[in-house]
Amino acid sequence: MEKEKKRVAGISVFAAIFLTGFKLVIGILTGSLGILSEALHSALDLVAAIITYFTVRISDKPADKHHHFGHGKTENFSALLETLLLVITCVWIVYEAINRLVSGNTHIQVTIWSYVVVITSIVIDVSRSRALYKVARKYNSQALEADALHFSTDIWSSVVVLIGLLCANFGFYAADSIAALGVAIIVLTVSYRLGKKAINVLLDRSPLTLSDEIASIIQLIPDVVYFHDLKVRVAGADTFVNVTIHLDPGLNIKEAHAISHKVDSVICSRIERCEVHVHYEPAD
Repeated sequence: MEKEKKRVAGISVFAAIFLTGFKLVIGILTGSLGILSEALHSALDLVAAIITYFTVRISDKPADKHHHFGHGKTENFSALLETLLLVITCVWIVYEAINRLVSGNTHIQVTIWSYVVVITSIVIDVSRSRALYKVARKYNSQALEADALHFSTDIWSSVVVLIGLLCANFGFYAADSIAALGVAIIVLTVSYRLGKKAINVLLDRSPLTLSDEIASIIQLIPDVVYFHDLKVRVAGADTFVNVTIHLDPGLNIKEAHAISHKVDSVICSRIERCEVHVHYEPAD
């Protein structure tokens, strides 16, 4: 598991290095704000990819005497950092785009390389986002999911820049700056979704759909008369569950323990990387 996560994260680092350098060179040569904003976006993608690479190396380490619940939240903290990087990108893009539109300094030089760099970026971003999403879903990794969001955002922002270049090619140079604003709007939308999810996990907000799923699992176990105090928290790819179940008061300790173990086993069979603590009491 760790090897596959490290491999896909490592490839993303090299992809981000290539795209950042390529976009920066072409952006400087053509003076295109759209391409320069994409270069900055890719540069922050590179920082995010590096953060993700080291995060996945740490997050799967087992619990120790200093981290009783493991190291999973490093993934959520990483996702929050990547969100802040995306917001910083937006601030610069919006400032520069508005400045160019107000001053009227929107002229850019559109060359064949302008199109080559944008189309190349789209192809690489599609490939990387698919690979990252696949592994993120497989191992429930928010760090890889955040990295995938970075690359998938690049796809849409590159399409917006491509449209701006096409318009500039026909003399509508302001389209490049407008396209850059479009990139900023896309990035802000993704940043909000990513940041909200990371903050919820870091603040131990209970994932409602997961809590409902676990509640429905317990309800199907016939030996459990009723239950309460179901608490669910997530840290990275790990899920921690605490619940109090009420059993037939005529059961002995061994029988009650067997039922609590059954509850534990059933939940863990349905929820990957799940740690369950069951407290049992006699039913009224």
